[in-house]
Amino acid sequence: MNSRLTAPVTYKVHSAVPALPAGGVIGLIAPAGPAELDLERATQWVNAHGYSLRVFDGVWEKDGYLAGSDAVRLRDLHAAFTDDSIDAIFCLRGGYGCPRLLDGIDFELLRRHPKPFVGYSDITALHLAITRYAGFVTFHGAMLNADLLGGKQEPTQSSLLRMLTGEQGAVLEHPSAYPLSTLAPGSARGRLLGGNLSMICAAMGTAFELDSDDIILFIEDVNEPLYRVDRLLTQLRLAGKLERVRGVLVGDVAGVDAVALERLIRQELGPLGVPVLSGWRSGHCDPNLTLPMGALVRLDADQQQVVLEQVVVDTANIKSSSP
Repeated sequence: MNSRLTAPVTYKVHSAVPALPAGGVIGLIAPAGPAELDLERATQWVNAHGYSLRVFDGVWEKDGYLAGSDAVRLRDLHAAFTDDSIDAIFCLRGGYGCPRLLDGIDFELLRRHPKPFVGYSDITALHLAITRYAGFVTFHGAMLNADLLGGKQEPTQSSLLRMLTGEQGAVLEHPSAYPLSTLAPGSARGRLLGGNLSMICAAMGTAFELDSDDIILFIEDVNEPLYRVDRLLTQLRLAGKLERVRGVLVGDVAGVDAVALERLIRQELGPLGVPVLSGWRSGHCDPNLTLPMGALVRLDADQQQVVLEQVVVDTANIKSSSP
């Protein structure tokens, strides 16, 4: 393991990151799988929202099922954080590859250069690691290819941009067209952590596993049949990762029958005695809403709300985009 983690510090409080300023620069990296980037469309999307785009070199590489070698992808991750001209970091896509980077990340370097970092799916591995060892909020949200250039419906884009610019209010909006289900009643306060369920379980037994004490656990997944979702939840339970959670927010589990999933969730999570809210549109779904990982939130399953209880982006000292 990287010597930087021989005496790890686990952060229990996660600080806000600088807000994305008007006219700011979005850095695009590919820390996981490869994808063909339509640079013209990407630039048009970014420019249309008032920003400029910087594409890091690894986006153009391909190493089998990886977007470049581990060294290239790690280099771009570090460079995107340390480059002071970059105001936010977007990921090209998920797939696979992020876990291979974890023991090479310089978390102290990231801690000195906090900025919005956005992605989901395989990017969950980076969310878990950064929130744990760098101590700032990250964002489980839309990626460039599948979401922002993929034609996903609103409020996918507005949810992301409101969150990064500081325009998001305390109550996170959820589209009424997609009803939520209260699977266990109550209200609880805790740090929002989690992401892709398969990736959460893959990190178990490593220095980067989920620190589940006093959290609101968020889970989502895709291409996992019901019995495998059952197996993953059982793994979390047997590992003791559910014993001290304060609440559970269930996102989209794409490809699984909703009624059967709710029955499984009630069986597995009901005995915890904590609020459980299901059906949140975040993850491999359309729309895909942005969630702040590491942020202190209140989960109100009775009112079917997620409420921010801390500032997640700092607009007080926002960087000017002018020369």
